[in-house]
Amino acid sequence: MKPFSRADRVGELIQQVVSEILTRNIRDPRLKMATITGVKMSKDLRNAKIYFAVSGGSEKVDGALLGFNSAMGYIKRVLAGELELRYMPELKFYYDKSFDYGAHIDALLKSLNAEDGKDHSPFETE
Repeated sequence: MKPFSRADRVGELIQQVVSEILTRNIRDPRLKMATITGVKMSKDLRNAKIYFAVSGGSEKVDGALLGFNSAMGYIKRVLAGELELRYMPELKFYYDKSFDYGAHIDALLKSLNAEDGKDHSPFETE
């Protein structure tokens, strides 16, 4: 049995190529700080959910979504040349909320430490 499915491998390739496109070719200021965090492919390779992260609040997220939608044609053209698939997958961009959730949990833990007045680090010396 193969350790990764074809959909996983194609998703990783899409993530790599779209990340390179963002850093080298796209000049849209709305996408300047966007980072591709993952790609989920359908098993038939027809749909790709591309997850991104951007700092700066909901206004930046909305701007990045608009930027990705305006650059969709260019991204698809470059991907088509790299992927060598029979069908070009339909691309959908989604904001990855996991970073916000992690920051929220970190803030909660820090507030608990501040309320307790103790540092519960594993390297505490007595």
